[in-house]
Amino acid sequence: MTRYSILDLAPVPEGSRPGDALRNTIDLARHADRLGFTRYWLAEHHNMVGIASAATAVVIGQVAAATSRIRVGAGGIMLPNHAPMIIAEQFGTLAELFPGRIDLGLGRAPGTDQMTLRALRVNPMEADRFPDDVLELQALLAEPQPRQTLRAVPGFGTNVPLWILGSSLFGAQLAAAFGLPYAFASHFAPDALLQALQVYRAQFKPSEQLGSPYAMAGLNIIAADTDAEANRLFTSAQQRATLMVRGMRGYLPPPIDSIESFWSPSEKTQVGRMLACSIVGGPETLRRGLEAFIARTGADELMIAAAVFDHGARLHSYAIVDEVARDLGLATQDLAA
Repeated sequence: MTRYSILDLAPVPEGSRPGDALRNTIDLARHADRLGFTRYWLAEHHNMVGIASAATAVVIGQVAAATSRIRVGAGGIMLPNHAPMIIAEQFGTLAELFPGRIDLGLGRAPGTDQMTLRALRVNPMEADRFPDDVLELQALLAEPQPRQTLRAVPGFGTNVPLWILGSSLFGAQLAAAFGLPYAFASHFAPDALLQALQVYRAQFKPSEQLGSPYAMAGLNIIAADTDAEANRLFTSAQQRATLMVRGMRGYLPPPIDSIESFWSPSEKTQVGRMLACSIVGGPETLRRGLEAFIARTGADELMIAAAVFDHGARLHSYAIVDEVARDLGLATQDLAA
C-alpha cells in the first residue's frame, strides 16, 4: 500500500525572510503531523536565497520538536560535503532525542555550485568516495564492534535508517547493492525514473535494514478547490524553474495570471520536461493523477513537494492531498519504515 510524505525545501517567497520560511516550515510540519503523511523531509542546499534549509540537521531538530508522530529526516544530506563522523553525530543526536522518528537520506551531488563548494572547503572529487562514505556512516551508526575505538557519540547504536537519493542509475544501483531504500528525485529530474526503478528492483540485495526493495518517487502536487486556481498557484513553480533555465536563482515568485507571457517556447519545453512529474488541479484531477502515477511507477511511497507562494494556500493544498489519498486508500500514519 502506497504511503505519502512531504518534501519541504523551506521556500523563501519574494518579500520574506528566511526566518519567515522556517516558521512556515514548522507550521506546515505540525499540519502534516495531524494528517496522514508518513514523513517530513528537508534538503541541504547552499547559497540559494530562495531556500532556507541549508542547516538541515538544525531544522530537522526544530521540526521533530514541534511534532509528535510523523517521521522527520533529510531528503537529503549531501554526504560529499561532510565527514561521515559529523553526520553520524548530528543524526545520532537527533535519534537519541526523537527515537524511532529520524530518517537520513543521502545524496552524492553537492547541492550547490563550484564557488560555494570552495567556500564549504569541499574537494569536488569527494563525490567519488560516496559509496565508501555511506558504508562508513552506516558503521558509525551501528552497534560498535569489539575493540572498536572510534565511535560517534551520540550516534553509535542508533541505527538511523539510511536512504539513497538519486536521479540517475548510479543511485539505483548503489541502493540495490547496499540493500537500502531508494528515493528518486523525479519532482525535478524525471527522465530516468522508470528505468532507475526497474534497475533498483531487479538488482536489490536484502540487508539487515531492508528485506525487499522499497522505492520512493518525488512528485510535485499543487492542489486547490478548482483546477483553475491550482494552475494559477503552479505558476510560481513554473516561474522559478524558468529562471533556473536562464541561470538565475532567486526567491519564490508570486503566482501570475498567464505563464505564457513569462517564458519562451523553448523555455516552456525545458520546464515542462523538468516538471513532468507534477499533478496540478482540484480534487478530482488529483485523484486521477495519483492513480495514474502510482500505476505507472509502482512506488511504495510518494514524496510530495509543493512550491506555493502563499502559506495558507500551501497548507490547503496538502490538506486536499491528504483527503484524496485517504479516499484512495493510501497508507496513513505508518511509522514502521
